Amino acid sequence: MQVCEHARRPKSGDMASAPPAAPPRRVVVCGGGVVGACTAYFLSTHPAFPTVPTLVEKSSPACAASGKAGGFLALDWSDSNPALSALARASFGLHHRLAAALDGANAYGFRPVHTLSICLPSQPEEPLSPHPLLPSWVDPSASAAPPRQLGTPDTTAQVHPGLFTKAVLAASGAEVVIGEVERVVVRQGEGRVVGVAVKGRGVVDADAVVLALGPWSGRFEMVKEVLDVSGLKAHSIVLRPRNPDKITPHCLFLSYQPEPGAKMLDPEVYPRPTGEVYICGMSKDEQVPDDPATIAGEPDSIAMLHKIAGRVSSQLKTEEGAEVVAEQACYLPCTDDGLPVIGEMPGVKGCYVATGHSCWGILNAPVTGAALAELILDGQAKIVDLAPFSPARFLNNKKSRRGV
Repeated sequence: MQVCEHARRPKSGDMASAPPAAPPRRVVVCGGGVVGACTAYFLSTHPAFPTVPTLVEKSSPACAASGKAGGFLALDWSDSNPALSALARASFGLHHRLAAALDGANAYGFRPVHTLSICLPSQPEEPLSPHPLLPSWVDPSASAAPPRQLGTPDTTAQVHPGLFTKAVLAASGAEVVIGEVERVVVRQGEGRVVGVAVKGRGVVDADAVVLALGPWSGRFEMVKEVLDVSGLKAHSIVLRPRNPDKITPHCLFLSYQPEPGAKMLDPEVYPRPTGEVYICGMSKDEQVPDDPATIAGEPDSIAMLHKIAGRVSSQLKTEEGAEVVAEQACYLPCTDDGLPVIGEMPGVKGCYVATGHSCWGILNAPVTGAALAELILDGQAKIVDLAPFSPARFLNNKKSRRGV
């Protein structure tokens, strides 16, 4: 599903070359998703300048994609792109460190997993015998060809994304304010951020502001002037199988053609240690609504996911006792070049943006938060090179489209 050149060395303007004389004391993080939560955590646990931020969230933490995503983690699936590879590998390691620090196995379902690629037949077929790689809970008829191993417990893992987001946010100690951020307040003449205006609450003062609102980050004028953030609507269902204790930790990446000549689909199946099974895979570009609480799945897409689930395993057939836990949709934030945006906004000192992670938001949130904390408090990110992800990379594109 994953969305350049080799990561270049930072140039002047990408990030500060020396630590600020005085690190910001008041930091406001806008957005209670996984990126905002991880940023809050690494700000508050910074070794030299621990800074507990205020986090402003319109609805509730993990209310959008961070609570409805799959939570799949992969060490090396981004290796074809050097910049993304560095991000993913560093973040995969941080996930292991966070799980050790926060009791991730019990708190949010962190565990290593086996990962398989399976070609699902258009019509159920009975093979002569099940393939040895196929988990026992997957029906033998679900595999039209021998399954392939995509990842091992050393290279792939999972978390429950909603529980992970909330656990990291709680561990940060951040003050959570429920309210809608209307705008970033900038001191005229200096181009420096001084706070955020929250609807019905006035201005929350800040020395630094982080915009981590997923696809809603593009609603801010200062962001819109520099880059475009679009939303990819992704559907998912969560089922509780008849015998959850029989479901082994095997994540499945499927190829499925519903009928001859139809578009190939790429559904994904993620069993969780809670006994639930998450299935996703129906997505399309669509305008993001104003309120994440209004997002609902489309009946046809939900019905297709149920059909796929039943083809994978009789354990996942609702007519045979599987319980429907959730039928839902969310919007993944995407950028024009497929890379996330992480860094300080051009021309606005102290305003940082972190969005555009697409389907790898849960994976890359820890390193994004850690790098932003370093950038804000030290003046430079050390854990990973942020130059390829700088929002400034879009400036020339915006100027050329406007004829400037």
